[in-house]
Amino acid sequence: MKLLHIDSSALGHHSVSRQLTADIVAGLAHRTPELDITYRDLAAEPLAHWTPGTDAADPVAAVGNRMLEEFLAADVIVIGAPMYNFAIASQLKAWIDRILVAGKTFRYTAAGPVGLAGGKRVIVASSRGGFYGKDSAGAAMDFQEPYLRAAFRFIGLTELEFVRAEGLAVSEAHKTAALTSARDVIGTVVARAA
Repeated sequence: MKLLHIDSSALGHHSVSRQLTADIVAGLAHRTPELDITYRDLAAEPLAHWTPGTDAADPVAAVGNRMLEEFLAADVIVIGAPMYNFAIASQLKAWIDRILVAGKTFRYTAAGPVGLAGGKRVIVASSRGGFYGKDSAGAAMDFQEPYLRAAFRFIGLTELEFVRAEGLAVSEAHKTAALTSARDVIGTVVARAA
């Protein structure tokens, strides 16, 4: 079984999403010792933003193709997705632009688009300084999780699992409670591993 581990936070060792993805991957590796893990740090090695008409021999295109191949080969994808200014980090968006590829992960038909990348498990570690859950006052400003759901649904991945830590910047007490809650969810997510 192959796992693709993606981190996108620019905060290094201060990053909550990185802590959560590390915990998820460690738990999955413990349950599945033969797990083949590929790691990508999109902040340490950022991708150039996608542009049309890139020549196949161009090094930027080669990197993009490698990102797509890693994604297609993976059975499980664990993504660290901090909320930056109500959305995802631009480095994560650059990676998503490499995996949403017509003819590879989706195709258009007369009846509409059809996802071609189904059958993968996607686990997202979502971190947020404030509160943006569906019942919060900030819910209308959440362009992070709805975007991720839409992008992955478009390519055939309908069952995203979110490990969420909210209110991290409100106070140390909120941060501690959010991390405890997220780690409880990680236990449940890992327990569902085959």
